Amino acid sequence: MPDREKPLLPWMKFVLRFVAVFNIAAGAQMTLATKWTYWTIGMEEPKLDFPMKLVGILVAIFGYGYHLTARHPLENRNVLFLGMLSKGFGSVLGTYYILRGKLPFLPFFPVLFFADIIYLVPFWLILRRVDKLSSERQS
Repeated sequence: MPDREKPLLPWMKFVLRFVAVFNIAAGAQMTLATKWTYWTIGMEEPKLDFPMKLVGILVAIFGYGYHLTARHPLENRNVLFLGMLSKGFGSVLGTYYILRGKLPFLPFFPVLFFADIIYLVPFWLILRRVDKLSSERQS
């Protein structure tokens, strides 16, 4: 298959595989080690840890979705789009809470940066590529 017809460039597959493993590991930590998760992001643990565990499950599910997208990008591009929306809105919300003084800049912002913000541009570039290839194949 000529390179221009390959759905993903090598760096794109690497990013999707990396974020898949990252999200599955982060989701497992959020679900199974909730106390440590709150400590990591500089938050006081609430009486009810259900919301963190639920978010952890969703983060891990997105990780599996990124794995599927790396394997079959055209068929799973909507998973990547939803992941990009999640990372975008999560980044905005996290930054808002930091600016309002509700969350500490350290250690929360580095976690937010490496968990969400850093993926916004690569996800957008990957989506542009797979959307273009998908529309070309449908023509």
